[in-house]
Amino acid sequence: MRVKDTLNLGKTKFKMRGNLPVKEVDRQKAWDDNHVYQLRQKLNEGKPSFILHDGPPYANGDIHMGHAMNKISKDFIVRYKSMNGFRAPYVPGWDTHGLPIEQKLTQAGYDRKKMDTNEFRKLCHDYALKQVERQKAEFKRLGVSADWDNPYLTLKPEFEAAEIRVFGKMAERGLIYRGKKPVIWSWSSESALAEAEVEYHDITSPSAFYAEKVVDGKGVLDEDNTYMVVWTTTPWTIPASMGITIDAGFEYAVVKPSNDDRKFVLAKELVEKDAELFGWEDYEIVKTVKGQELEGVLAQHPFMDRKLLTMLGDFVTIDTGTGLVHTAPGFGEDDYNVGKAYGLDIFVDVDAQGYLTKAAGPDFEGVFYDDANEISLNKLKEKNLLLKYQPIVHSYPFDWRTKKPVIYRATDQWFASVDKIRDDILSAIDDVKFMPDWGKKRLYNMIKDRGDWVISRQRVWGVPLPIFYGEDGTPIITKETTDHVADLFAKYGSDIWFEKDAKDLLPEGFTSEHSPNGKFTKENDIMDVWFDSGSSHQGVCAERDYLTYPADLYLEGSDQYRGWFNSSLITSVAFSGKAPYKQLLSQGFTLDGKGHKMSKSLGNTIAPNDVIKKMGAEIVRLWVTSVDTSADVRVSMENFVKISDSYKKIRNTIRYMLANTSDFDPKENTVDFADMRSADKYMMVRLNAFIKDIKNDYDNYDFLSLNRRLMSFINSELSAFYLDFAKDILYIYAEDSLERRSMQTVLYKAVVAITKLITPILPHTAEEIWNFLSEPEDFAQLSEMPTVEKLDGEEEIAKNWHEFMEVRDDVLKALEEARNNKLIGKASEAKLSLFVSDDVKTLLDKLNTNVGQVLMVSQLSVDSLDNAPEDAQSFRNGVAIKVEHADGETCERCRLIRTDVGSDADYPQFCARCAKIVRDNFPETAKDGFDEK
Repeated sequence: MRVKDTLNLGKTKFKMRGNLPVKEVDRQKAWDDNHVYQLRQKLNEGKPSFILHDGPPYANGDIHMGHAMNKISKDFIVRYKSMNGFRAPYVPGWDTHGLPIEQKLTQAGYDRKKMDTNEFRKLCHDYALKQVERQKAEFKRLGVSADWDNPYLTLKPEFEAAEIRVFGKMAERGLIYRGKKPVIWSWSSESALAEAEVEYHDITSPSAFYAEKVVDGKGVLDEDNTYMVVWTTTPWTIPASMGITIDAGFEYAVVKPSNDDRKFVLAKELVEKDAELFGWEDYEIVKTVKGQELEGVLAQHPFMDRKLLTMLGDFVTIDTGTGLVHTAPGFGEDDYNVGKAYGLDIFVDVDAQGYLTKAAGPDFEGVFYDDANEISLNKLKEKNLLLKYQPIVHSYPFDWRTKKPVIYRATDQWFASVDKIRDDILSAIDDVKFMPDWGKKRLYNMIKDRGDWVISRQRVWGVPLPIFYGEDGTPIITKETTDHVADLFAKYGSDIWFEKDAKDLLPEGFTSEHSPNGKFTKENDIMDVWFDSGSSHQGVCAERDYLTYPADLYLEGSDQYRGWFNSSLITSVAFSGKAPYKQLLSQGFTLDGKGHKMSKSLGNTIAPNDVIKKMGAEIVRLWVTSVDTSADVRVSMENFVKISDSYKKIRNTIRYMLANTSDFDPKENTVDFADMRSADKYMMVRLNAFIKDIKNDYDNYDFLSLNRRLMSFINSELSAFYLDFAKDILYIYAEDSLERRSMQTVLYKAVVAITKLITPILPHTAEEIWNFLSEPEDFAQLSEMPTVEKLDGEEEIAKNWHEFMEVRDDVLKALEEARNNKLIGKASEAKLSLFVSDDVKTLLDKLNTNVGQVLMVSQLSVDSLDNAPEDAQSFRNGVAIKVEHADGETCERCRLIRTDVGSDADYPQFCARCAKIVRDNFPETAKDGFDEK
């Protein structure tokens, strides 16, 4: 009995064979030619919706293994939901604006500063679209099912228009403002950055302890030779120092070292530690004062003609330093806040490229900020104010695109207020289900501690800020103007902003009190790309009538708690008062086999395409189920080789089952559950439980558990048990016998159920299997997930067989020992004597099955435990076992050792059972003699 091993589908021929790298491509072409994704959507019309909203990858370069893990995980969920009673369209997206694309063109020789803005933007646009097509092909090669013909792109006019409307709504609520305050400034990109656009690396910084002379002690400190000791790790900001910050609650000491005629002020708790650091062999604490008493004390700047104000702040620590912090309001958020509270100037002496300006003084003008450290330190030394210099290693932010360090620098920027709606955002988080659970606390704390969002960028490739300025310089942002700009963008795209003058971008007849002559200018900055992607809940979910807002699920890497999860939440709450997602699922990062970050420069990357070319996309997909994606995941080629072995086990098991059901017609040959043999009923109960558990894993997005259950069912339930004794039935009993058809019914149902259940995971393989099944759907992915049936007596069946499986475990141990002792080879050579308690005897009787057949032994006897001989092995559960070599001869047909081989003269090589089966089903052989051929 051979399985039909080829089928034709259109012009493509499929075989139940391997060669995944080639066959998958043919399979995917068949899906495209037959519009399978669209057919699935049509089948799901009218069903409850489930929308997984795709977080857009950046359109630049080939996809990496993290992309693959993310997109495949989404595909698992969407395919499962689509087959399990939901309308689950999947719209893939791309983030297409921003600095990386500008950089690529700059590297190609284009200078945006010398080009027409729209000419440069057109190059960016075309480059982005090429990258989208490149990545789209790679995602499709992974087998991801999606609306690939209608993805969302942040550069599309309808998306840009929706983004402007989000901005407009936030402006209406008073959440958009312009301010000069320190922001993360990338001198290498010449632009402000958001926290989500930086990454942290360890660097060595010059840590300096230096003294500033008290010139007005406010009656608390003596002005005679008294110095405040401050600490900084950014000596280049000393020219911009405007004050000294201390803590009101700390106790400060005035210290007189024996080897110095000066007195120094520092936190009392740090005196001993710092004295050793400064080389003060002996010292005297002259007096102590509370920090709050020092408020208003003035000190002289070390080398600028400026008095420094002593201020109280809550960010000063005594973990390190002196308890007095050098404060430059133009170069740090804490410095800015305390400086603003005390009315200090927000002084900035560094330009957009990172060079100090004339305002820093002649010694610093034109010097790159990092080089200015040495100048500051030398000036302190010259004036004998540098008490200690030592390099320290600490974590520092870098521009994640240019890989250069950033600085904090006060500039005029546009901000979205987080503070005004912080409570609303935190409240919205309570309505979201987080997976893992710790994600809620992580996002909550990020929002709780987040400052206002700088949304302006000094670049050209992006969505412009829809802001006009009156003749008096007043910003103009009204509902009328933003709605009009949104309408223009929807029709023409955002390029029109750079093509037209301000007056042509305003509503016809627009007037403003700020422009009595009717003249207007427009903002040149663009929107932060996180505002782009963070508006996708409106640009995609709310925009497309077949999607829903809020989305049911967002799934991205854990870095998106400070990225897309964060920006989407802020804009959504600002726009509609609710979170954009009902569930949030995060994944870890993909690392190399040693746990290091993958990097092309390190040569430790494994591209998805490398694995696909060698092993096929199915191996990558199955691998995703084999790892704990909630944490960081190590990736190596050894992982994929191991997974390919698991894949082969699945495939070969299914092939065996298909081969043994090739003559089975489910319409004609199916045996009702009530008429099945006991072992077959048990297997149906186990299949039923398997279906329930796998679907539960899908529902909980627990693909690691799913993988373990799948492999356990394949290896333990099927291969090591049911299929192990199946050949004694499938190959031996008559074709239409109850015994054979009963087992075939189970095998067929199991193949159908397994195929449906693995379709989201292994869609190429599932479709290949589907060609050999007599199911009505043309494609496995157009079928529905198997349902959990109610089987009569299933609890009792499961209980009895579970108890028997414990007895079977004991038998297997005894057989293994007999094998090790060379008493037998295979289990079929064994004569097995079971000596059991009354309870076990009752259990075996209740099973109503051929126990010897299930245990795969040639001869079995069951006796009372009281009659167990001394050489029988005792086991748990009232069982003793004796294994001997079976008596008799081997039957040529069933390969079991029987004492009745040759008892039928017409079939001298068969046992009595085989002889009867052949005689009853092939009577001509009794007359003509049996022809082995």
